[in-house]
Amino acid sequence: MSFDVIDALAAEKDFSGVVSVSRGDSVEFAKAYGLAHRGFGIPNELDTRFAIASGTKGFTALAVVGLIADGVLDLTTTARSVLGDDLPLIDSAVTVEHLLAHRSGIGDYFDEDAGGEITDYVLPVPMHALATTEDYLAVLDGFPTKFPPGTQLAYCNGGYVVLALIAERTSGVPFHDLVRSRICKPANMCDTEFLRSDELPGRTALGYLHTDGLRTNVHHLPVRGTGDGGIYSTIADFRAFWPALFEGRIVPEPWVSQMVRPHSSASSLRCGLGFWMYSSGDFVRLEGYDAGVSFRSVHSPGSGLTYTVISNSSEGAWPITRALDELLIDPFLGR
Repeated sequence: MSFDVIDALAAEKDFSGVVSVSRGDSVEFAKAYGLAHRGFGIPNELDTRFAIASGTKGFTALAVVGLIADGVLDLTTTARSVLGDDLPLIDSAVTVEHLLAHRSGIGDYFDEDAGGEITDYVLPVPMHALATTEDYLAVLDGFPTKFPPGTQLAYCNGGYVVLALIAERTSGVPFHDLVRSRICKPANMCDTEFLRSDELPGRTALGYLHTDGLRTNVHHLPVRGTGDGGIYSTIADFRAFWPALFEGRIVPEPWVSQMVRPHSSASSLRCGLGFWMYSSGDFVRLEGYDAGVSFRSVHSPGSGLTYTVISNSSEGAWPITRALDELLIDPFLGR
């Protein structure tokens, strides 16, 4: 299969990031484009680490489901039973399952349905004040319930921060450490980590607000992410992640099946527990979009096909993912 269209599109759109297509252990295409640091002219490489924004939610879901499999939590555990007096506007009937499936109805501290550009959003507290999961209590409070839990689907960033809080408090392990030990280690994801944006190590791309210019996203995002986003990863780590997931090396296989079973539908996508599926076929997807970040990774457990696109600009990944969908996904879906 020729991937010349990806090279041509990357040149046309001034794409900055990495692209990988593989089937099982065979890498069919892998290429890096653009700059990890524009000021110093440092190029992106195949092993460059990039922020993946909401792609993190899949890891959060796995951390929580792992605790459920261990008997520490249950899908019916209420958020209130763990939060105590914190976040009093969260309905007492909201459960872990509601939060995982984006059906909690809680008010969102970062409401993506509010409109505006992704680069418009500015946190109400200093970015450096958000370094631990407990720190996020300062921005989660004060948002009224949108609808009774379980009655609708509404994508909710705040719900996944609440899940991180629940996981941390019930396990007694800091959330970042929980993800490292329960997801990254068994999946052999050696380069996946919650990094601080103000002390990024080598081989890590800065996130840029636009396809050109030097302005980064450092004033738009928390200094260290948590349950709803902010982890950094590589294309190689995602080639390792998907087989580990479906082989039951992260959580038991029956729970994997539950997580990738549709719980709701939204236009052409179906929502599971932390993962998204297409309207047909067995393709499972994680996606992230934020100021200076765009990411998508898609996997078919049946065929072993995986594609991952990560960009260090806000919109950079989308032209490439659309082309890969047309090339790789649409023929399976009959589109």
